[in-house]
Amino acid sequence: MKRNIIGFTFTASLLMLFSCNDNNKLTEVVEVPLPTKEEKITIGTPADVKADEGSFALTKLPFGYDALAPGIRSLTLETHYSKHYLTYTNNLNKEIASTELENASIEDILKKLDMNNTKLRQNAGGYYNHTLYFDILTPKEQTPKDTLAGSINKEFGSFNNLTTQFKNEATKQFGSGWVWLVVDRAGKLQITTTENQDNPLMRNALIPGTPILGIDLWEHAYYLDYQNRKGSYIDAFYKLINWEKVNENYKTALTKVKKY
Repeated sequence: MKRNIIGFTFTASLLMLFSCNDNNKLTEVVEVPLPTKEEKITIGTPADVKADEGSFALTKLPFGYDALAPGIRSLTLETHYSKHYLTYTNNLNKEIASTELENASIEDILKKLDMNNTKLRQNAGGYYNHTLYFDILTPKEQTPKDTLAGSINKEFGSFNNLTTQFKNEATKQFGSGWVWLVVDRAGKLQITTTENQDNPLMRNALIPGTPILGIDLWEHAYYLDYQNRKGSYIDAFYKLINWEKVNENYKTALTKVKKY
């Protein structure tokens, strides 16, 4: 099923191109007509997108590309999911094909990763990070409940304090990277950051732990919608967090603490 999204309308009818000779004198004028009709960008559905054959598959989006608008618009979500996320997934599958990692979990791959293996580091991190990101998005605004809500109040004083600290870290993050809410090795909730496609499961983590929530701060996650207004994207993202899923992640992470 395809959907046509109306793109830009060109109001100008002619573009003048000039070329010069070696004496910098005008020698030619070419009139190039611009499109007079509206361009259309075709967007499919998340169900259309499938990774190449391999160990890892894309997490399924339980909603359409337009479900998160206006916070995250359809073209941004489609590009992020079906282009960037898909590429990391396919590249990871190629990297580990016919190796001892082919049947390993993504968590084990990341924990044992040779940090000098740049390609595997980027693609394994990109796959894990994006899987978590798309897993914790929802069209319905929520707040934490259950076990997670109590732990947030204990560790941060209140949900508002967590929100302020998380957004502040995201705003301060320079360049491409991520901000995470993690369960550390002592079972405590902490906020931490990583660069590029690194994450707190890797050996270089400032605060090692299991991520339960993460915001993608690469420009591909927001630039089509917000350009340089990263703060507006951060605010929009925060309203789209599936706290029920984050709570599930939290409970699962707690069971792993004793394994560290």
